[in-house]
Amino acid sequence: MILATATTGGTYYPVGVAIATLTTRELEDSQGISLTAISSAGSGENLQLLQNREADLAIIQSLFGVMARQGRGRYQDLPQTYLRSICILWDNFEHFAVRDRHVQSGDMSDLENLSRKNFSIGRRGSGTEMSGRVILEALGFDPARDFKLQYLGYTPSAQALQNGRISGMNIPAGPPASAITQAVAAIGAEGVKILEFTDSQLAAVNAVYPVWRRAVIRSGTYPGQAADISTISQPNLLVVHEGVPDDVVYALVKNLFSHLDYLKQVHQATSVMSLDGAIDGLMLPLHPGAVRYYIEKGLEVPSSLR
Repeated sequence: MILATATTGGTYYPVGVAIATLTTRELEDSQGISLTAISSAGSGENLQLLQNREADLAIIQSLFGVMARQGRGRYQDLPQTYLRSICILWDNFEHFAVRDRHVQSGDMSDLENLSRKNFSIGRRGSGTEMSGRVILEALGFDPARDFKLQYLGYTPSAQALQNGRISGMNIPAGPPASAITQAVAAIGAEGVKILEFTDSQLAAVNAVYPVWRRAVIRSGTYPGQAADISTISQPNLLVVHEGVPDDVVYALVKNLFSHLDYLKQVHQATSVMSLDGAIDGLMLPLHPGAVRYYIEKGLEVPSSLR
């Protein structure tokens, strides 16, 4: 089977590779189940791959899951009824990073200082691009009018920020995001700023899609980071198309939660994963194979998720 992730400079790809490696290692000989992780443009392309049956599983943002299932936003009046969830993975922390010369208040209002300057919003069709647009528009920006948008992946964005080709970038990822680490290490902690979100800015974003919550990037997460950074985050989901057999999904989710220690060794972002939090706040219906596992483990599965 195929697991669609995202570009290599974020969190989706390394964790996706770890999930695929774990699945194949534990289930191929005993149950004939193997999994390969592929790089992609992220959530938007991943849903298209699932719909076309070119991928079996995918990692997506909660934002995309809600839009797709409810037929809103990018999927206006076209609800994606094939979509089923497996679990919540970890949170995507919003990293709106800009060069220090544009910083005054230190929060998202500083993006006003990037008027008509080059800003990387992520690859076209990616979850990064969509979440960036939703956030910017909720805060009163018109991305196409207010910035010269550049459609770069995570690592190219970091490189462009380093060499001055862009003034800012949007990197939603579980910290530490390698693209942010790369940029801060090259430019210096004083030369690049991750903008904070005020409470009113969080409320404005959630008024559009209520999937974000307060999040803190702890001091020391990035080179030279002396203080906590107050940002926002949304959960990432492991999803599947409805055609994957129940027993296969059951085996996948059981194996995943039986070996969380392995994932937590791969990337710090997965340290928050737990069985207790697997469906807490989930808004997408679960695949029946996942429902079976959670009931066996004693979790209460709401009727809205069945």
